[in-house]
Amino acid sequence: MPAQASPQKAFDFLKIDMPLKKPRKTGIIEFRGPYYTSVSYGYLKDLLEDWGEYVDGYKFAGGSMRLLSKTRVKQITQLCHQHKIYVSTGGFVERVIVEGSEIVDKYLRECKNLGFDVIEVSSGLASIPLEDKVAIVRQVQKIGLKPKPEVSMMIGAGAGTHIAGYEESMKMRSFDDFAAEVRAHQKAGAGVIMVESEGLTEDLPPEKWRKDVIEKLVDIFGYETFMFEASDPPVFKWYLTKFGRDVNLFIDHSQIVEFTAWRTKLWGDSTIWEGKELHYKPR
Repeated sequence: MPAQASPQKAFDFLKIDMPLKKPRKTGIIEFRGPYYTSVSYGYLKDLLEDWGEYVDGYKFAGGSMRLLSKTRVKQITQLCHQHKIYVSTGGFVERVIVEGSEIVDKYLRECKNLGFDVIEVSSGLASIPLEDKVAIVRQVQKIGLKPKPEVSMMIGAGAGTHIAGYEESMKMRSFDDFAAEVRAHQKAGAGVIMVESEGLTEDLPPEKWRKDVIEKLVDIFGYETFMFEASDPPVFKWYLTKFGRDVNLFIDHSQIVEFTAWRTKLWGDSTIWEGKELHYKPR
Protein backbone atom coordinates (compact mmCIF):
# COMPACT_ATOMS: atom_id res chain seq x y z
CA MET A 1 0.00 0.00 0.00
CA PRO A 2 1.31 3.51 -0.79
CA ALA A 3 2.09 5.83 2.08
CA GLN A 4 -0.71 8.20 3.04
CA ALA A 5 1.66 11.17 3.34
CA SER A 6 4.62 11.87 1.10
CA PRO A 7 7.84 11.23 3.00
CA GLN A 8 10.60 13.80 3.00
CA LYS A 9 12.43 13.76 -0.31
CA ALA A 10 16.16 13.11 -0.48
CA PHE A 11 18.23 16.23 -1.11
CA ASP A 12 15.15 18.41 -0.62
CA PHE A 13 17.35 21.49 -0.20
CA LEU A 14 17.76 21.48 -4.01
CA LYS A 15 15.00 23.51 -5.69
CA ILE A 16 12.91 21.75 -8.36
CA ASP A 17 9.44 22.42 -9.75
CA MET A 18 7.47 19.62 -8.14
CA PRO A 19 4.06 18.89 -9.73
CA LEU A 20 0.88 19.71 -7.87
CA LYS A 21 -0.64 17.08 -5.62
CA LYS A 22 -3.16 14.65 -7.12
CA PRO A 23 -5.85 14.78 -8.32
CA ARG A 24 -4.52 17.24 -10.90
CA LYS A 25 -6.61 19.18 -13.41
CA THR A 26 -3.69 20.12 -15.66
CA GLY A 27 -0.43 18.43 -16.50
CA ILE A 28 -2.17 15.05 -16.59
CA ILE A 29 0.32 12.32 -17.44
CA GLU A 30 -0.92 8.95 -18.70
CA PHE A 31 1.51 6.13 -19.31
CA ARG A 32 1.40 3.00 -21.42
CA GLY A 33 1.06 -0.37 -19.73
CA PRO A 34 1.45 -3.75 -21.45
CA TYR A 35 1.87 -3.96 -25.21
CA TYR A 36 5.42 -3.39 -26.47
CA THR A 37 6.63 -4.86 -23.17
CA SER A 38 4.66 -6.99 -20.74
CA VAL A 39 4.52 -4.58 -17.75
CA SER A 40 3.62 -7.33 -15.32
CA TYR A 41 1.68 -6.77 -12.11
CA GLY A 42 4.85 -7.06 -10.05
CA TYR A 43 6.69 -4.57 -12.23
CA LEU A 44 3.77 -2.14 -12.07
CA LYS A 45 3.58 -2.45 -8.29
CA ASP A 46 7.27 -1.57 -7.96
CA LEU A 47 6.97 1.22 -10.52
CA LEU A 48 4.05 2.88 -8.73
CA GLU A 49 5.59 2.53 -5.28
CA ASP A 50 8.58 4.56 -6.44
CA TRP A 51 7.14 6.86 -9.13
CA GLY A 52 3.35 6.80 -8.77
CA GLU A 53 3.04 10.35 -7.46
CA TYR A 54 4.34 11.71 -10.78
CA VAL A 55 1.76 10.07 -13.05
CA ASP A 56 -2.03 10.23 -13.25
CA GLY A 57 -3.28 7.53 -15.63
CA TYR A 58 -2.48 3.98 -16.71
CA LYS A 59 -3.43 2.69 -20.14
CA PHE A 60 -3.85 -0.90 -21.29
CA ALA A 61 -2.58 -0.73 -24.89
CA GLY A 62 -3.59 -2.94 -27.79
CA GLY A 63 -6.39 -4.70 -25.91
CA SER A 64 -3.83 -6.36 -23.65
CA MET A 65 -6.39 -6.78 -20.86
CA ARG A 66 -8.13 -9.42 -23.05
CA LEU A 67 -5.09 -11.68 -22.49
CA LEU A 68 -5.36 -11.55 -18.69
CA SER A 69 -7.76 -13.11 -16.20
CA LYS A 70 -10.54 -10.96 -14.75
CA THR A 71 -8.92 -11.37 -11.35
CA ARG A 72 -5.61 -9.98 -12.55
CA VAL A 73 -7.23 -7.05 -14.39
CA LYS A 74 -9.12 -6.16 -11.20
CA GLN A 75 -5.90 -6.38 -9.21
CA ILE A 76 -4.25 -3.95 -11.62
CA THR A 77 -7.12 -1.45 -11.55
CA GLN A 78 -7.26 -1.62 -7.76
CA LEU A 79 -3.50 -1.13 -7.51
CA CYS A 80 -3.71 1.96 -9.70
CA HIS A 81 -6.59 3.37 -7.67
CA GLN A 82 -4.57 2.94 -4.48
CA HIS A 83 -2.04 5.33 -6.03
CA LYS A 84 -4.76 7.75 -7.23
CA ILE A 85 -4.20 6.71 -10.83
CA TYR A 86 -7.09 6.25 -13.25
CA VAL A 87 -7.18 3.29 -15.64
CA SER A 88 -7.88 3.61 -19.36
CA THR A 89 -8.83 0.90 -21.83
CA GLY A 90 -6.76 2.26 -24.68
CA GLY A 91 -8.46 2.30 -28.06
CA PHE A 92 -9.62 -1.32 -27.96
CA VAL A 93 -13.21 -0.44 -28.83
CA GLU A 94 -12.25 -0.26 -32.52
CA ARG A 95 -11.46 -3.98 -32.31
CA VAL A 96 -14.57 -4.76 -30.27
CA ILE A 97 -16.91 -3.06 -32.76
CA VAL A 98 -16.02 -5.75 -35.30
CA GLU A 99 -18.28 -8.08 -33.26
CA GLY A 100 -21.29 -5.73 -33.40
CA SER A 101 -23.10 -3.13 -31.30
CA GLU A 102 -24.33 -5.61 -28.69
CA ILE A 103 -20.76 -6.69 -27.97
CA VAL A 104 -19.67 -3.06 -27.69
CA ASP A 105 -22.29 -2.54 -24.97
CA LYS A 106 -21.18 -5.73 -23.25
CA TYR A 107 -17.57 -4.53 -23.43
CA LEU A 108 -18.46 -1.22 -21.78
CA ARG A 109 -20.29 -3.00 -18.94
CA GLU A 110 -17.33 -5.33 -18.44
CA CYS A 111 -14.99 -2.33 -18.29
CA LYS A 112 -17.05 -0.83 -15.49
CA ASN A 113 -17.20 -4.13 -13.59
CA LEU A 114 -13.43 -4.56 -13.82
CA GLY A 115 -12.69 -1.10 -12.46
CA PHE A 116 -11.81 0.92 -15.55
CA ASP A 117 -12.34 4.67 -15.31
CA VAL A 118 -11.73 5.89 -18.87
CA ILE A 119 -12.85 4.42 -22.20
CA GLU A 120 -10.72 5.54 -25.11
CA VAL A 121 -12.71 5.75 -28.35
CA SER A 122 -10.36 5.52 -31.30
CA SER A 123 -10.58 4.73 -34.98
CA GLY A 124 -6.97 4.87 -36.11
CA LEU A 125 -7.07 1.44 -37.76
CA ALA A 126 -10.80 1.22 -38.43
CA SER A 127 -13.00 3.54 -40.47
CA ILE A 128 -15.69 4.04 -37.85
CA PRO A 129 -18.16 6.77 -38.86
CA LEU A 130 -17.94 9.86 -36.69
CA GLU A 131 -21.59 9.61 -35.66
CA ASP A 132 -20.92 6.10 -34.34
CA LYS A 133 -17.87 7.26 -32.37
CA VAL A 134 -19.97 10.06 -30.88
CA ALA A 135 -22.68 7.55 -29.98
CA ILE A 136 -20.09 5.47 -28.10
CA VAL A 137 -18.84 8.60 -26.31
CA ARG A 138 -22.38 9.26 -25.12
CA GLN A 139 -22.93 5.64 -24.12
CA VAL A 140 -19.74 5.64 -22.05
CA GLN A 141 -21.03 8.61 -20.07
CA LYS A 142 -24.43 6.98 -19.70
CA ILE A 143 -22.92 4.04 -17.81
CA GLY A 144 -20.93 6.37 -15.55
CA LEU A 145 -17.45 6.23 -17.08
CA LYS A 146 -15.35 8.93 -18.77
CA PRO A 147 -14.89 8.87 -22.55
CA LYS A 148 -11.62 9.87 -24.13
CA PRO A 149 -12.04 10.02 -27.91
CA GLU A 150 -8.84 9.75 -29.93
CA VAL A 151 -8.46 11.89 -33.05
CA SER A 152 -5.83 11.27 -35.72
CA MET A 153 -4.53 13.26 -38.68
CA MET A 154 -3.61 10.07 -40.52
CA ILE A 155 -6.17 7.60 -41.84
CA GLY A 156 -5.43 3.91 -41.34
CA ALA A 157 -2.58 4.28 -38.86
CA GLY A 158 -2.23 3.57 -35.17
CA ALA A 159 -1.18 0.87 -32.72
CA GLY A 160 2.47 1.46 -33.45
CA THR A 161 2.23 0.80 -37.17
CA HIS A 162 5.53 2.68 -37.64
CA ILE A 163 5.16 3.95 -41.17
CA ALA A 164 8.63 5.23 -41.94
CA GLY A 165 8.49 8.48 -43.84
CA TYR A 166 4.72 8.12 -44.41
CA GLU A 167 4.38 6.72 -47.90
CA GLU A 168 2.15 8.55 -50.36
CA SER A 169 -0.43 5.78 -49.98
CA MET A 170 -1.20 6.98 -46.45
CA LYS A 171 -4.01 9.49 -46.52
CA MET A 172 -3.90 12.61 -44.36
CA ARG A 173 -7.04 14.38 -43.18
CA SER A 174 -7.58 18.09 -43.62
CA PHE A 175 -7.24 20.27 -40.56
CA ASP A 176 -10.87 21.35 -40.89
CA ASP A 177 -12.00 17.71 -40.79
CA PHE A 178 -9.81 17.07 -37.76
CA ALA A 179 -11.16 20.13 -35.94
CA ALA A 180 -14.75 19.22 -36.80
CA GLU A 181 -14.30 15.86 -35.07
CA VAL A 182 -12.89 17.57 -31.98
CA ARG A 183 -15.95 19.82 -31.83
CA ALA A 184 -18.33 16.88 -32.28
CA HIS A 185 -16.78 15.04 -29.32
CA GLN A 186 -16.84 18.16 -27.18
CA LYS A 187 -20.51 18.66 -27.99
CA ALA A 188 -21.12 15.04 -26.93
CA GLY A 189 -19.57 15.76 -23.55
CA ALA A 190 -16.00 14.49 -23.86
CA GLY A 191 -13.60 16.25 -21.51
CA VAL A 192 -10.09 15.48 -22.75
CA ILE A 193 -9.36 14.35 -26.32
CA MET A 194 -6.37 12.16 -27.18
CA VAL A 195 -4.30 13.30 -30.17
CA GLU A 196 -2.67 10.40 -32.03
CA SER A 197 0.99 10.99 -32.91
CA GLU A 198 0.94 9.32 -36.35
CA GLY A 199 0.96 11.99 -38.99
CA LEU A 200 2.27 14.59 -36.53
CA THR A 201 5.49 13.42 -34.87
CA GLU A 202 5.77 9.63 -34.85
CA ASP A 203 8.47 8.15 -37.11
CA LEU A 204 9.30 11.61 -38.43
CA PRO A 205 12.53 13.59 -37.97
CA PRO A 206 11.99 16.77 -35.92
CA GLU A 207 12.24 19.01 -38.95
CA LYS A 208 9.17 17.27 -40.41
CA TRP A 209 6.97 17.33 -37.31
CA ARG A 210 3.63 18.98 -38.00
CA LYS A 211 4.14 21.62 -35.36
CA ASP A 212 1.87 23.91 -37.35
CA VAL A 213 -1.07 21.55 -36.86
CA ILE A 214 -0.40 21.13 -33.15
CA GLU A 215 0.00 24.86 -32.58
CA LYS A 216 -3.18 25.62 -34.53
CA LEU A 217 -5.13 23.11 -32.42
CA VAL A 218 -3.87 24.75 -29.25
CA ASP A 219 -4.65 28.24 -30.58
CA ILE A 220 -8.24 27.25 -31.32
CA PHE A 221 -9.11 24.89 -28.47
CA GLY A 222 -6.45 25.44 -25.78
CA TYR A 223 -3.89 22.84 -24.77
CA GLU A 224 -5.99 21.75 -21.78
CA THR A 225 -8.49 20.25 -24.26
CA PHE A 226 -6.03 17.61 -25.40
CA MET A 227 -3.76 14.83 -24.30
CA PHE A 228 -0.96 14.55 -26.84
CA GLU A 229 0.74 11.23 -27.53
CA ALA A 230 4.43 11.89 -26.83
CA SER A 231 6.01 8.54 -26.06
CA ASP A 232 9.49 9.44 -27.38
CA PRO A 233 11.77 11.74 -25.34
CA PRO A 234 12.44 14.28 -28.15
CA VAL A 235 8.68 14.66 -28.57
CA PHE A 236 7.72 15.15 -24.94
CA LYS A 237 10.65 17.55 -24.49
CA TRP A 238 9.31 19.70 -27.33
CA TYR A 239 5.80 19.74 -25.82
CA LEU A 240 7.17 20.76 -22.43
CA THR A 241 9.33 23.49 -23.97
CA LYS A 242 6.53 24.79 -26.19
CA PHE A 243 3.49 24.63 -23.88
CA GLY A 244 4.92 24.27 -20.38
CA ARG A 245 4.59 21.77 -17.56
CA ASP A 246 0.77 21.88 -17.51
CA VAL A 247 0.35 20.22 -20.92
CA ASN A 248 -1.37 16.79 -20.82
CA LEU A 249 0.79 14.02 -22.30
CA PHE A 250 0.73 10.29 -22.95
CA ILE A 251 4.16 8.71 -22.48
CA ASP A 252 5.68 5.25 -22.25
CA HIS A 253 6.23 3.69 -18.83
CA SER A 254 9.96 3.50 -19.58
CA GLN A 255 10.12 7.31 -19.85
CA ILE A 256 8.50 8.29 -16.55
CA VAL A 257 11.75 9.21 -14.79
CA GLU A 258 13.36 11.11 -17.69
CA PHE A 259 10.09 12.92 -18.34
CA THR A 260 9.74 13.91 -14.68
CA ALA A 261 13.35 15.11 -14.59
CA TRP A 262 12.59 17.48 -17.47
CA ARG A 263 9.19 18.52 -16.15
CA THR A 264 10.54 19.44 -12.72
CA LYS A 265 13.74 20.98 -14.11
CA LEU A 266 15.74 18.44 -12.17
CA TRP A 267 17.99 17.52 -15.09
CA GLY A 268 18.49 17.73 -18.84
CA ASP A 269 16.77 21.01 -19.74
CA SER A 270 19.49 23.51 -20.67
CA THR A 271 17.47 26.40 -19.22
CA ILE A 272 18.39 25.12 -15.74
CA TRP A 273 21.87 26.61 -16.17
CA GLU A 274 21.00 29.76 -18.13
CA GLY A 275 22.08 32.97 -16.43
CA LYS A 276 23.53 31.16 -13.43
CA GLU A 277 26.95 31.84 -11.89
CA LEU A 278 28.67 28.47 -11.74
CA HIS A 279 31.47 28.81 -9.21
CA TYR A 280 32.51 26.86 -6.16
CA LYS A 281 34.37 28.32 -3.22
CA PRO A 282 34.98 26.05 -0.20
CA ARG A 283 33.66 27.47 3.07
